[in-house]
Amino acid sequence: MKIARSVITGPFSRGDYTGDNPPLARMRGFTLIELVVVIIILSILAAVALPRFFALQTQARVAKLNGTLGSVKGAAVMAHAGCLGSQPQCTAFLPMEGVNVTMINHYPTADAAGIITAVGISVGPASPDGYDVSGGGPAAGEILKIKVLGNDPENCSFTYTAPGVGQAPIFSAPVTTGC
Repeated sequence: MKIARSVITGPFSRGDYTGDNPPLARMRGFTLIELVVVIIILSILAAVALPRFFALQTQARVAKLNGTLGSVKGAAVMAHAGCLGSQPQCTAFLPMEGVNVTMINHYPTADAAGIITAVGISVGPASPDGYDVSGGGPAAGEILKIKVLGNDPENCSFTYTAPGVGQAPIFSAPVTTGC
């Protein structure tokens, strides 16, 4: 049966037509099978990609922790060298990059005014650098824990121990079980 020539207007209109199939019947979409196959492929990709994405975050926090440990060691050595090279030798503080770093036994103290200032990082729960600290103090033997914020900051950290007389500071091995 032939449909007479007519004009259809509207959002799916293709103008004049003749024949057995109206314009909407000639338009093609995706079949249910095609949609199911695409959803399955996307699910497989997500199952493979998400664990790798989370592993990358952990690796990034471990790398940040190791980089910070290296920075703290370098800052302690630079402060020590600056202290020994100054005339007279520093006792209470050492100017570094325009700020005073508090010193104990020719090394930075284990607090925010000492080693944290020497390194030049921002610390605190809302730190833009992503670090927090606990403990520490201005005396010899004080232990400052430097933590990378993330999953479990207590277990993504290392410590800096202010030196005693004639000693160097002690740096713990990084704890990465909570990164």
